[in-house]
Amino acid sequence: MPGLKIAIQLASLKQPFKKALATAAQLGASAVEIDARVDINAQTISNTGMRELRRLLGDHELRVSAIGFPTRHGYDDHEEIERRVAGTKAIMKFAHGIGAEVVINHVGMVACDEKSANWKLLVEVLTDLSLYGHQVGARLCARTGTESGADLRRLLDALPQQGIGIDLDPGSLIVAGFSPLETIQEVGANILHIHATDGVQDRARGRGMEVQLGRGSADYPSLVAALAQHRYDGYFTLMRERSENPPLELGIGVKFLRKL
Repeated sequence: MPGLKIAIQLASLKQPFKKALATAAQLGASAVEIDARVDINAQTISNTGMRELRRLLGDHELRVSAIGFPTRHGYDDHEEIERRVAGTKAIMKFAHGIGAEVVINHVGMVACDEKSANWKLLVEVLTDLSLYGHQVGARLCARTGTESGADLRRLLDALPQQGIGIDLDPGSLIVAGFSPLETIQEVGANILHIHATDGVQDRARGRGMEVQLGRGSADYPSLVAALAQHRYDGYFTLMRERSENPPLELGIGVKFLRKL
């Protein structure tokens, strides 16, 4: 898979929005991930604001790899579900307007009991969002980390064909004790976005932790090869949740991905 498409999550830079855009471009990214809650208020942005956003992206020759829309609860939770769905649809429409094809969120827990109310709600809501995504041209992607590849496959099989996508987050999978490679084997054809992260399992402490890209257990050459078998041509978006020097570490991450 020659010439990986490299992006940077703006929130990871821990800088004001305009400065973060400039930093991402300076580090060599061709696109950025925008958080629809932290970076901008995508639900209330005006037409003037959209034009200004497009101008800023154009000034730095950047595209948008994805729109992040982290909600407090998943789509399996009845609390304020109508408001959550309406907000997600608004962000999907915004994403298409800014040139992004995916909106990323943790969709909720995949219940073991397919007769449970939570499972039925999750499938119902994601079916609705899948159909809406086809209408507006931006699909919801479930961020990995809390579910095994097999459980994600089970959920996808319950939804319309070409329904939601998958945001592969190798670091989060490792932290949770799952295999990124096995996840690709299960849902590779549905992966629409990659968060280029890394992690390790600390057996002494009985938990995992996020680490700088290239310093963890994620075997990226093997992951890239496995993704190539599914003809993945989307972005690899660098992300760090905890870093003492985000620009430095993300810059190292860009160089790491370029060598693959």
